Amino acid sequence: MSGPQVHEVEHEITIAAPAKAVYQLLVEVENWPLMFPPSVHVEHLELNGEHERIRIWATANGEAKTWTSRRRLLPADGRIEFRQEVSSPPVAAMGGAWIVEDRGDERCHVRLLHDYRAVDDDPTALEWIAAAVDRNSHAELEALKARAEQGADGPRTLLSFEDTTQIAGTPQEVFDFIDRADLWDQRLPHVARVRLQDQDGLQHLEMDTRAPDGTVHTTRSVRVCLTPGRIFYKQTQLPALLTLHTGQWRFEANAGGVLATSQHTAVINEAAIAEVLGAGAGLDEARKAVRTALGTNSLSTLAHAKAHIEGRS
Repeated sequence: MSGPQVHEVEHEITIAAPAKAVYQLLVEVENWPLMFPPSVHVEHLELNGEHERIRIWATANGEAKTWTSRRRLLPADGRIEFRQEVSSPPVAAMGGAWIVEDRGDERCHVRLLHDYRAVDDDPTALEWIAAAVDRNSHAELEALKARAEQGADGPRTLLSFEDTTQIAGTPQEVFDFIDRADLWDQRLPHVARVRLQDQDGLQHLEMDTRAPDGTVHTTRSVRVCLTPGRIFYKQTQLPALLTLHTGQWRFEANAGGVLATSQHTAVINEAAIAEVLGAGAGLDEARKAVRTALGTNSLSTLAHAKAHIEGRS
């Protein structure tokens, strides 16, 4: 009787950037949600020299998944080895390595290796895993290349900001209001329709929101709800003006109750500025429009959370 079947696959790309810089981008897992389309949130659990343990929340074939991995950092070899400690079905086991090879003249070659097994060697599961690994590997390598080769204008398209609201309540009460997004169409006037799928705090959120001009826009996000103080999210269906939108809600107890913070990070799609904002608009106008739109919605949400919580006390 044969044992479980291990499948191996390799993806690669050449990048016009120094190998050390590219390697460092792979080391900094906390920034992966800003670089890799599948990544929603990544946290360090342990750090011990060349060894580390991380937890990843990401999408695979459109489904939200989470797993814990151990990594071994070998910078002298341009190599990062990884192995999932706790996999998410239908994956039974998965590991591999990032290998960054210096090609000189500010160029490098990156290889991404995977080996994996499916639960019960199920053929349907193997097909699902193969498709997810292929899709995510291509997306991550292309994103790594784009980030590493980003020109001097790149940071101008990046916008990050926070808004805060003081609420006379507890972090748990504010967390519960934001966590229960399935009730937002009843609680928030700018939300016309909402659909929430929740599996142990890993959520798919789809909603229709009303803009000030009366138009309705559909947004989709994956959210990671870490009670009682933090909720992270990444928008998976973006408006035309953005190529990235991630954010987090933080709830910190203080003398007056709780300070609720809404944080946004967005990347503007320069190619869409004229179409969305008019022929005369530029990056400055786009940054202002994005800041206003995102900030207005999150502050409105916090204002209604405040009214809801303080009205019950």
